[in-house]
Amino acid sequence: MNHYQISTSHQTPNDLAVRCPKCQSNHVRRQNVGRRTGAAIGTVGGAAAGVSGAIAGAETGAVVGAIAGPAGAALGGLAGAILGGIFGASTGCVAGAKVGEVFDEKLLDNQQCITCGHEFSS
Repeated sequence: MNHYQISTSHQTPNDLAVRCPKCQSNHVRRQNVGRRTGAAIGTVGGAAAGVSGAIAGAETGAVVGAIAGPAGAALGGLAGAILGGIFGASTGCVAGAKVGEVFDEKLLDNQQCITCGHEFSS
């Protein structure tokens, strides 16, 4: 007599997966359209804001840089604009992706069945 029993009451990963309401398939993928779009818009907007902020700072720094010399002011302003663009773009990308994620979950049909092509929200 075998003392070990196999329990069938536990849930397997397929039981926990999202199922298509049309065909009941568990071959479903997330589309993440809002997240990708939000990240792209946030990246462009953040880069523009970062560069414009750095340029405004460079104009102020030009007065201080005039003491150090015109080459120092030009290089400092250029470096500030590049770094401002990079930091602004990365911050904007993260913020835009988070906003897009909310759109995916609340407003858009973010799930797509690979089997039948039906799009639905979870």
